Amino acid sequence: MVNIKTIAPLLLILASTLFAGYSQAEVLSMRERATVIDDILKDRLENILPQLMEREGIDMWILISREYNEDPVLKTMLPATWLSARRRTILVLFNPGKGQPIERLAVSRYDVDSMFRKGWNKEQQPNQWQRLVELIQQKNPQKIAINKSDHFALADGVTATEYQELMDALPSELSSKVVSSQNLAIAWLETRSPKEMQIYPELIKIGHSLIAEAFSNQVITPGKTTTEDVVWWLREKSRELKLINWFHPSVSIQRSSSVKFDHLKAFTGTNVEQVIQPGDLLHVDFGLVYLRLNSDQQQHAYVLKPGETDAPSYLKEAFAKANQLQDIFTQNFKVGRTGNQVLKMSRQQAIAQGIKPSIYTHPIGYHGHAAGTTLGMWDSQGGVPVTGDYPLHYNTAYSIELNAASFIPEWKKEIRIMLEENAFFDKAGVRYLDGRQTRLHLIQSQ
Repeated sequence: MVNIKTIAPLLLILASTLFAGYSQAEVLSMRERATVIDDILKDRLENILPQLMEREGIDMWILISREYNEDPVLKTMLPATWLSARRRTILVLFNPGKGQPIERLAVSRYDVDSMFRKGWNKEQQPNQWQRLVELIQQKNPQKIAINKSDHFALADGVTATEYQELMDALPSELSSKVVSSQNLAIAWLETRSPKEMQIYPELIKIGHSLIAEAFSNQVITPGKTTTEDVVWWLREKSRELKLINWFHPSVSIQRSSSVKFDHLKAFTGTNVEQVIQPGDLLHVDFGLVYLRLNSDQQQHAYVLKPGETDAPSYLKEAFAKANQLQDIFTQNFKVGRTGNQVLKMSRQQAIAQGIKPSIYTHPIGYHGHAAGTTLGMWDSQGGVPVTGDYPLHYNTAYSIELNAASFIPEWKKEIRIMLEENAFFDKAGVRYLDGRQTRLHLIQSQ
């Protein structure tokens, strides 16, 4: 069992307030966030990383970054008070084996807080690269893993210059040991720790609360409010809560008109600003960053016409198909299956059940579009080379993103119910971090 004594009081504060909704006071202060972030990082370095290095057969991992041009993996290993690398920062992680703890060294001008012990004295060895070589020789690893990857951007963080200087510094007996850290880097980024999973649902709950308020008469006055008004309300509200968005939100409309659905416009913000009217089916795509974790959520609302008390049955039936597609898809998650295998199985089953599916699910965690298994893209429903061939692992989180198309005779066209909910995959299966939308938000016309 993971010991959470050091952050338990903060987690209790977080949970007790956020379950009742959200307000500016309920989001932790920057100082409190730093305590939580550093505690989680220390726990991951001590308890998660050794398992991953053993699993991937890597005994030395070297991460190199210069200030303001940080490797995305290195950034996740910096303490909360380090907002960037300093000068050239080189982190060395060495697994001596036999159950011994990972050695964490910084070949840097500074200690990296308490996370990485300073391993370079410039006054004794002026050459930083030569000091790195000396350390490698002392440890004598079997493999030297570097963040270099052809296909996974987040595992390709070493710059061309840093890589070349490293290889120039290494003698041949060491340069022959250099390998890609691709799978280890992905594993570090995609694996969620027990401590993270205690706080992740609270971020998702905040997002759900904000969407519910945005899709209400507190924000929307039909006939007056525009889609861009709602978008900027979400941006402003996020800032009021001392949070940031990792992408600009989008709000789009499907309605009874001759305009056909355009997937590209729906997700690139190229739709023209529209006034929200009674009878509209609204869609939002919205994401937050908090405690280094990301959310990514899509939901729908219906604007009631005068005299209506509920959404039309044809929209509710279309919505039910999207929920059905979610169930088909998540039930196919099995450890070791690739994203392409799950995509193919799910699409075949959905089509057999009369659903017109499109699945484009991605990992989530330290990044919105995070490292790990790709399960379709909206424009690659036949599978995604390489990233779609990466297998599913336990203790990983995903944005279950997809849509189900339905032809609406009353509108004389096809619509899409586009849903995205964040979920966690472990031995028990897939579970949503804060439930999922099963009913349309309703907005009064008056």
